[in-house]
Amino acid sequence: MARLDYFAPGVYVEEVDRGSRPIEGISMSVAGFVGLTEDIRGGAQRLQPMLVSNWNQYLDYFARPGSNGFTDFHAYLPFAVRGWFENGGGRCWVVSLGTQLPNGSGEQSNANGAAQTPFSLANATIIPTVSAHPSLSTSIKPERTDLDRVSMIIEPDVPRPFIEHPAIERSTDESVDDVLFDPEDKFQIKVIQGERILEGPYRHLSMDSEVDPTMGEFVGTALQASSIIDLAILADQGSPLWQKPANGIYEVAKYELVPHADLDRDISGQRSDRTGIRGLFEIDEVSMIACPDLMLAHREGLINLDQVHSIMDLMITGCETAVPSPKYRMAVLDLPPVQPDRSARAVSAEQQKPQHAMQWLNEFGRRSDMAAIYYPWIKVANPRDQGRPILVPPCGHMMGIWCHTDETRGVHKAPANVQPRGVIGMAYEVNFREQELLNPLGINCIRRFPNRGIRVWGARTLIEPDNVQWRYISVRRLMSYIEKSIELGTQWAVFEPNDEDLWARVTRTVSNFLERIWREGALFGSSPAEAFYVKCDAELNTPETMMLGRLYVEVGVSPVRPAEFVIFRISQWAPNQ
Repeated sequence: MARLDYFAPGVYVEEVDRGSRPIEGISMSVAGFVGLTEDIRGGAQRLQPMLVSNWNQYLDYFARPGSNGFTDFHAYLPFAVRGWFENGGGRCWVVSLGTQLPNGSGEQSNANGAAQTPFSLANATIIPTVSAHPSLSTSIKPERTDLDRVSMIIEPDVPRPFIEHPAIERSTDESVDDVLFDPEDKFQIKVIQGERILEGPYRHLSMDSEVDPTMGEFVGTALQASSIIDLAILADQGSPLWQKPANGIYEVAKYELVPHADLDRDISGQRSDRTGIRGLFEIDEVSMIACPDLMLAHREGLINLDQVHSIMDLMITGCETAVPSPKYRMAVLDLPPVQPDRSARAVSAEQQKPQHAMQWLNEFGRRSDMAAIYYPWIKVANPRDQGRPILVPPCGHMMGIWCHTDETRGVHKAPANVQPRGVIGMAYEVNFREQELLNPLGINCIRRFPNRGIRVWGARTLIEPDNVQWRYISVRRLMSYIEKSIELGTQWAVFEPNDEDLWARVTRTVSNFLERIWREGALFGSSPAEAFYVKCDAELNTPETMMLGRLYVEVGVSPVRPAEFVIFRISQWAPNQ
């Protein structure tokens, strides 16, 4: 800004900002997931959103060391996250509800209803023998929530010297060595965190529960004194030497459980604590959310169908209410495998037919342009079952396709007519007539076509069928992209003098942004004038509104819409007609 006073003669060089500030488009390709994981470590915390940028990073936070990241109880979240990355997804935020099914093995409740979680092999680091058979299993004690990245070092050791055992007097016979022979079955254990030793070393340990106390101590007895780790013996055959754990450094699993009574609350979370689904809404960059293990909880009878509907409504409502910002998030819902005409209980995904999907949607009754749903469930390989197929909700794969479409074609391109990666089949083969039933209702189908493979064959939101303005996912997301980008890109205008110069600068800034979008093919029209308009003048900004400190800018755009129905009209024709 130019100075208003000049007193001393001289040359003054001043920088003056004359041009408009360009608007940079926001990213609409960051996902949020809520579900169960195999482990929680590496700085991740239960119920807290954790940023994950690739599958290896997911394994660092939510898988046991050396594991593939999937669970023995077949949680859907790992499949959804892997499907997200396989189909082109970028970074995402993951909320882990815990590492075991609610009311899993070993869980009890005290008089206050609080969960008590004794040691369980379901969440433990398995330490093998030299021959790769299970020897020991260990995990961090449930009450030690302050610890993370704890490791156990197993090293060879010698039998106990006579002098160290209080029940044995020092020998005066020079022919007797202080250390007994045959030390091969003895080992020692240290518990460390980084370079710091937390416990140990526990010396002269043996896998023999009846070991002579003059020679050593049974490992199960010695580790009972640990305040950090729980330990269980897995080896039950062979000599102590063959049962002995292999030397090495093993990261100790962190034990987590989700109490049954708190499951609904844990999934929903709290905005103040930044937990659960509500915690994802506090992360500005998250633009799509899913909760695949909501289906697992319903399948296991941990929550009923009404609770599933309540959580789905929470997801949609959170996407719709972004005030004061424009709404820009979308919820990708999974269709619960139920047969409403028979029971609200979960059935196998193969048993859910298109008419059941229609009946469920009518029973759910929630409509919104900020949600989308896909049918049927998809079949993927299960690494925890030797690659055999398993049926999982399609939300993660579909969101990955959204992200990939954004990056390759643009947010204005409908995320459909795309072959999903990592999908080897479907729970039900939808045909043309059945999609005629589902598509008008807003249920997007995944279909198999001859010579074309499996394709995502729908791109509609869950809006009312008669609301054609917000019918398509691409239109909804394009408008959200424009609105949010303009909001963030015009923050500089706040508290600027509300005059015609500001009006012109704002108009120029928004027009340049929309013209760039038009050139990318996102707006319909042969010229910018046909594709959009920006109005900011005295007609909108009267002296009364200016007295109130308000600046009004009116923007109109013409988004491109997908060619959902391609119709060729063919007739016979002769040149003389």
